[in-house]
Amino acid sequence: MRRTPYPKLTLVLVLGQIGLALAQASSSTSVTSVAPKSSPTATASPAAVITDPSSLVLSFIGTTNGGHVFPGATLPHGMVKVGMDTDSPGNHAGYDADPQFNATGFSQLHDDGTGGAVPLSNFKIWAFANCSSFETCPTSIASRKILRNILPNGSPDDFASPGYFSTNLTNSIRVELTATRRTALHRYTFPSGTTNPRIMLDLTNDGQRSSTDPVMTLDSDTGKLEGGASFAASFGPGRYSTFTCVTFKGEGYDLGKPTEYGIWLGDFPVRGATNILQVYYGFVDEIGGLLTFQPAPNGGSTSILVRVGVSFISSAQACANAEEEIPDFDFTRVQTVARAQWNDVLGRVQVDTTGVDLDTVKLFYSSLYRTHISPADYTGENPKWNSTEPYYDSLYCNWDTYRTLYPLMSLHDPVTFSRIVRGMIDIQKHEGWLPECRGATAMHFIQGGSNGDPILGEFFVKFHQFSASLNVSDDDLYNALLADAEIEPPNWNVQGRQANAWKQFNYIPQDMFSPGGANTKQASRSLEHAFNDFSISQVAKVLGKTEDAQTYTQRAGNFVNLWNPNITVPGGPGVIGMMQPRFANGTFNFTDPRHCSVHDPAKATCFLNAANRDGFYESSPIVYSQYAPQDTAKLIELQGGLDKFISRLDFIFDQDYFDSTDEPSQQIPFMYHYANRPGLSTQRSRQIIAQSFNTSINGLPGNDDSGAMGSYAAFYLSGLYPLPATQQFLLSSPYFQQISFFNPVLNTTTKIVAENFNGNPPDGTGGRVFIQARFPCPLSSVLIAESSELELSERGCERTTLQV
Repeated sequence: MRRTPYPKLTLVLVLGQIGLALAQASSSTSVTSVAPKSSPTATASPAAVITDPSSLVLSFIGTTNGGHVFPGATLPHGMVKVGMDTDSPGNHAGYDADPQFNATGFSQLHDDGTGGAVPLSNFKIWAFANCSSFETCPTSIASRKILRNILPNGSPDDFASPGYFSTNLTNSIRVELTATRRTALHRYTFPSGTTNPRIMLDLTNDGQRSSTDPVMTLDSDTGKLEGGASFAASFGPGRYSTFTCVTFKGEGYDLGKPTEYGIWLGDFPVRGATNILQVYYGFVDEIGGLLTFQPAPNGGSTSILVRVGVSFISSAQACANAEEEIPDFDFTRVQTVARAQWNDVLGRVQVDTTGVDLDTVKLFYSSLYRTHISPADYTGENPKWNSTEPYYDSLYCNWDTYRTLYPLMSLHDPVTFSRIVRGMIDIQKHEGWLPECRGATAMHFIQGGSNGDPILGEFFVKFHQFSASLNVSDDDLYNALLADAEIEPPNWNVQGRQANAWKQFNYIPQDMFSPGGANTKQASRSLEHAFNDFSISQVAKVLGKTEDAQTYTQRAGNFVNLWNPNITVPGGPGVIGMMQPRFANGTFNFTDPRHCSVHDPAKATCFLNAANRDGFYESSPIVYSQYAPQDTAKLIELQGGLDKFISRLDFIFDQDYFDSTDEPSQQIPFMYHYANRPGLSTQRSRQIIAQSFNTSINGLPGNDDSGAMGSYAAFYLSGLYPLPATQQFLLSSPYFQQISFFNPVLNTTTKIVAENFNGNPPDGTGGRVFIQARFPCPLSSVLIAESSELELSERGCERTTLQV
């Protein structure tokens, strides 16, 4: 939408060597950063506009060694994510960049960066150049798989950029992929001399080999394949059904009718069969369709286009999606449109590359790119109820993404954010509670609290003035939050929260067994609920609901009920007091503070397991004891004051308790801000980038978690860290002389300028990257305000109201 343009906002930082001036102690959850000692008004020269940011995206970052990144072709938040599947044990996104693993097919649906069981990977397409006969084609996944060609540098002969993927296989077939929102377009180019080019659909082999209830028909005149099946959810108890429609066209020649066709079962193609009922299939059998086409005439190169529509409603709708989105089979057009959409969303964030190594620029745009792979826009594909509202899926999981992904989206893509929020509210209306973890329309297990709450809070606090124009109902949004906060669901393993115990005890007791869910994660869930209720309190304040705001503000303080001041850490002198599980009678249980860390004597994982009685999820009590972002001032008080708070942070880093692979640690490097040592935040955050993130195929410290690691890195490289459901960002120094965010709802461009920028130390330590004096103002006045300008000078922070 177009609005009256507001002035561009410019924040000027003056950088120097490490000069860590102290500011006053922070007494509330406000931003404390630093400003220049000497700051004449600076006007930065305009940086060259990056018009093709897609060219700076490295899609293969994190595609091996546990990153589980999806490198295939998709649109921003597209439902279809078409890509290569491999036989790697880490093929959660289908692909693995390690060349030792075979390609097994090219499927239409994937997730990005997830853990759990392998999700999706449905409806694999595969091509054969030289079966000795139709009946001898090796159609099973184990028989057909082959390696990729290897480049001189030892990497597989794969290429990817936003909206496009290609590979060259050792059978001399070249595969290219592109996509629209609900349809994939494949191009298979066969080696010269191929006389019987064949293409097959694998109907049943998803990532878990979990299919049941398959249906499929084959049209012998056109080769069109229609079908679907039921598959297992990857991180929960449910199942989902999905459907496909596959059609073919020769590129540059008339493909004609199939010369051979049939249904295959295992390694046995049955020539002439047109329905899977014509073969004897059983539970989780491998089954699909196989077609032979005529090659290009006159010995020319044979390229066959394969259009694959997908739907969660029916195969008929999958066919309609394909016809609507790719009526012409024009691969170049589809690829061009996809890249343009990516350039639009990525180009809203601009950086000045002067004095910055190219790898850093690529790391930034690659990280930003991955924040727009998920959630996926399934609008029109919800089989559970009819609605005119948007429907987004692949919310996998909110616990991972609420901290940084949605605050980053707030800065440059609030329209998509509003549609995701509308979709979440619509789910709450029909299922009773906001979604927490969801994949392919199925509920997945909750990791933390009801973490849809801070996502809705993030949107509303920043964009409540625009909610009506963005078609977000204030009342519906607030009612959805209240449902999470006040009503206990029948199964709080998959939706809502253990609300009754939370309200009765002001924490989740460790010895309460309820039939509504697993008795685990009591301490970490309590800490999450406290922040979730803080998010609700912020929405209530905006809406003028004073009594509600007080109620949820009080509940936000419940984190103190888990603080045991008598716990010490072995090997941690001066580290006294820790979050601990608590019984219903008020007494504390004990969990070793080292539990679920690299120093845990028991080597526990703290993953989902109903037998776990440690009280924490995926991180240690040491890390969770730093999690009260709604009231860090109180946390500092509990930990003995500023000096001891700083010493505790230093201990976490120096003794390797900080865990860059998992989300509970993400805010810790920036927590020095609250102790008036923002320079240490700058130092620690830059060291984390240097040690844990790079542009290689194993350039992530762990799972990308649906873009959570991408948004985390993007914020650090921007010199920012957000506090969700507020208008506050913690300020450090960016990795660029200039960085700007265009917000299409506010129609503003916010620019951060670093004076005296002199590059970035490669190991993240030292350098001319420190702001030289105090900056006590909330950065929100720069990033959120519609018409103001902030200048940092030796006097601190001065805000000037501009005339519009």
